[in-house]
Amino acid sequence: MSDPLPGRGVLYVICCGSPAARDVGELVAMAQRERWEVCVVVTPDGRKFVDVPAIVVQTGFPVRTSYKNPGDPDVLPPPDAIIVAPATVNTINKWAAGIADTLALGLLVEGQGKGLPIVAVPFTNAAMAAHPAFRESLARLRRWGVSVLFGDDVMPLHAPGTGDKHLDRFPWRKALDALGARLAARNHRR
Repeated sequence: MSDPLPGRGVLYVICCGSPAARDVGELVAMAQRERWEVCVVVTPDGRKFVDVPAIVVQTGFPVRTSYKNPGDPDVLPPPDAIIVAPATVNTINKWAAGIADTLALGLLVEGQGKGLPIVAVPFTNAAMAAHPAFRESLARLRRWGVSVLFGDDVMPLHAPGTGDKHLDRFPWRKALDALGARLAARNHRR
């Protein structure tokens, strides 16, 4: 019997070093229910927060942090879309500058160059978010076609040192909905 609902494709979820990354399994589960094949990539600091063994079981793929060695085969299928959540100030600023010094950033820079639909959901405090470079980086990524979910309508900023108190409000669902809207708009233009 053939599968009546084909898969959506391969979704890379990129997690940065933020307490919100602890709950990335929620996004993985939501995406899998929508028929995405999900692979998780974490920044070196993101790895401190993610339950890697649990995500491996949930996705069936290794959780990647580092570039592979030359000549080694790829262990993940190529992405059709990317969600970077939670995204840190560091990752947003480096990405907007075209810096690819981690696997996560390399995938974002390359994915953008390939025209993949990308959704970014920063999680930071009000003091860090006020830095002009961060605000410029967000604007630059938006101008380049990245869907950036940031602001009080997405998730209000919090005071420094209080991020853990706001993790239950992280907008995992909004990230996936924004990706769906990007894909629908792209398909409508075709």
